[in-house]
Amino acid sequence: MAKENTVAEKLKHLFELQSIDSELDQIEVLKGELPIEVSDLEDTIAGLEKRTDKLQSEIDELNTTINGHEAAISEAEALIIRYNSQLDNVKNNREYDALTKELEIQKLDIQLAEKRIREANVTMAGKEETLSATKDRLDKKQKDLEIKKVELEAIIADTAKKEEDLLAQSSKKREGIEDRLINAYDRVRKRYRNGLAVVTVERDACGGCYNRIPPQLQLEISLRKNIIACEHCGRILVDDYIMGGEKEGA
Repeated sequence: MAKENTVAEKLKHLFELQSIDSELDQIEVLKGELPIEVSDLEDTIAGLEKRTDKLQSEIDELNTTINGHEAAISEAEALIIRYNSQLDNVKNNREYDALTKELEIQKLDIQLAEKRIREANVTMAGKEETLSATKDRLDKKQKDLEIKKVELEAIIADTAKKEEDLLAQSSKKREGIEDRLINAYDRVRKRYRNGLAVVTVERDACGGCYNRIPPQLQLEISLRKNIIACEHCGRILVDDYIMGGEKEGA
């Protein structure tokens, strides 16, 4: 059965893990908001492309509608020509009235079709204007995405090997720390933007929140007999000896 680590050893391992994870955090700082910006731009572009397709589809439908009305007008005009020629050969008033009525109907159909065409053209003009603006915005976002991706890829290329090594070190270091401490460590790290869960006492204060640590508590920390957390921020407190791996507590 493996010998259980002393408190001092546990603290040292946690501090070393914190040092490794802090280096990984610095790589994320180098990337900055680029991963989020790239993801947001990709989502925005997908939305704009969908909107562009929808607008183009609506414009195509309006063109089809206009073509249908124009065909109806041509058909009505052809009927008007035919009915006018038939008027010259009517034999009675009943035929004359019927043809006259048909002529009126065709003229009304033409007026209605022309009105529908005008309405469709107005609607289409608005959609074409929106489509043009959407395409301009899409083009700008695509250029922005290309720039952001180049920046991010450059950072990833520069830090990939180091990040890979640090991740391997972090994983290996975690294997030597009991789950209870790892869970507490991860909870505290997630709580703070700087990711610090293990800090030293600096100038009689917590190295994380800078609140004063009482002398008696500092003495207990230096003895390394118990794992002690800052009462203000919850970070695990260690003394300077942990950094150098020097003496254990008496």
